[in-house]
Amino acid sequence: MTLDLELRGTSLRYDDGTEALRGIDLAVPAGTILGLLGRNGAGKSSLMSLVASLHRPTGGQVLVGGREPWERPDLTAQVALIGEAAEGGTWKVRDALTSAGYLRPTWDPSYADRLLDLFEIPNVKISNLSRGKRAALACLVGLAGRTPITMYDEPYLGMDAPTRYAFYDEVLSDYMVHPRTVIISTHHIDEVASLFGQVAIIDAGRLVTYDDTDNLRSRGVEVTGPTSAVDDFTSAAGLRVLTTRRLGGTKAAVTYGELTEAARRRAADAGLELGPISLQDLFVHLSTPQPEEAAL
Repeated sequence: MTLDLELRGTSLRYDDGTEALRGIDLAVPAGTILGLLGRNGAGKSSLMSLVASLHRPTGGQVLVGGREPWERPDLTAQVALIGEAAEGGTWKVRDALTSAGYLRPTWDPSYADRLLDLFEIPNVKISNLSRGKRAALACLVGLAGRTPITMYDEPYLGMDAPTRYAFYDEVLSDYMVHPRTVIISTHHIDEVASLFGQVAIIDAGRLVTYDDTDNLRSRGVEVTGPTSAVDDFTSAAGLRVLTTRRLGGTKAAVTYGELTEAARRRAADAGLELGPISLQDLFVHLSTPQPEEAAL
């Protein structure tokens, strides 16, 4: 089972007056793995909290499978928000998994057992686990829950690199067998970018861009060459210049926009080099105010 997700002019203002989200329009098709990117405080956690019905939007709508999930237990049971694991009190690991099974009709206990072995999580009090093991336990709950919409709000903080990569592998391999809508919020963008079918970038509560990952990557290009040639080319091609660096008469401009084959030929004729930009670098430039020109 998969569910689509739609936000229509969605806003969220907290009681203290903080405007966390401002008029977000976002339509996520069912069965998508979405990378939700943003700087600290951009509104990522707030957005996911609305989808999980932890808060109610103060403007606009949130629709899960075409319906508003607020105060609809049949819908909220189909949505999981996995964040950083809590201390756990006196609960043992198995107690937490039993409870998760009661809450999620899609829970797979045999898969949970296999993940316990994969992540090497002992059946001890959760409070006695290391931070990394608690993070792995949280990720296990998200994977074995197999809810139609599963959201990960950086629960893997504290996990070492091999365990994070094992988690990423499980997200993809289980998704291939049991498709669902997956939203991943992360600062480890280059580590997990290969999973993303689509990417949404938000900043200061607003949607900056939302696109297929390949389309987004293709719009980011670094143009390098003589300063005047770079300036003429980026202007003629209608590219948005995100940041620039200079060394003597050479300039490198990180740009964003559609680059046609004809434009690429003009760049070659002008002696310019066109280079790719990683998704993480593109995110940094799109979500950061443009600095003054730096030196190469």
